[in-house]
Amino acid sequence: MDLIEVLPTLRMLRFPVGAAFLWRDGDELTLIDSGTADAAAEIEAVLDGALRRIVLTHWHEDHTGSAALLAARHGAEVVAHRLEAPVIRGEAVGAPPVLEEFEIPIRAGIPVLPPAPPCRVDREVEDGDVLEFGGGAVVVAVPGHTDGSIAVHLPGPGVLFTGDAVANVGRTVLGVFNTDRARAVDSLHRLAALDADTVVFGHGAPVVHGGAAALRAAAAATR
Repeated sequence: MDLIEVLPTLRMLRFPVGAAFLWRDGDELTLIDSGTADAAAEIEAVLDGALRRIVLTHWHEDHTGSAALLAARHGAEVVAHRLEAPVIRGEAVGAPPVLEEFEIPIRAGIPVLPPAPPCRVDREVEDGDVLEFGGGAVVVAVPGHTDGSIAVHLPGPGVLFTGDAVANVGRTVLGVFNTDRARAVDSLHRLAALDADTVVFGHGAPVVHGGAAALRAAAAATR
């Protein structure tokens, strides 16, 4: 795992596949996504405050893998969209992606990831709900990658967590491996309308300044 300071209050935990993020409010930490099931020890090694909550942007195993263990050990509240919650709890099976032709070799090159253990979801959220961190973190529904994918927008500090709705690999682009590309494109355009200077992604490098412009450019290039 690589630990990257994006902002004084925001650190990126970059794994071989995907990333998670730690947001600090004083002595309280919020973890956005939790890496794969083998990442818990590495995440715990960099916790330097009380882990108050874990926000899961969607159910995929590179985002939810360590959530159950971390939540149990630290008493953290687990937050996810109501459509993702049954899959995260192990009560339902998530829909597979509908791969574009160019995505097939990309998918084939990704190593098999350990399955995510079922995890409780303490708070099921909807579009527009506000979470108690970062001065008020707004849940933004971004369906398309999965039905209940969410982004999280912190209007005060101007930070946006996109989950896998968007990626930044060389340039900012629509995320891959979507269940519904048309809805994913609509979600990208929605995120591009938000005011965010710093944008961080489930896959790819953060955009520390000029994030909104990068999203607008990606949206303009994607139909």
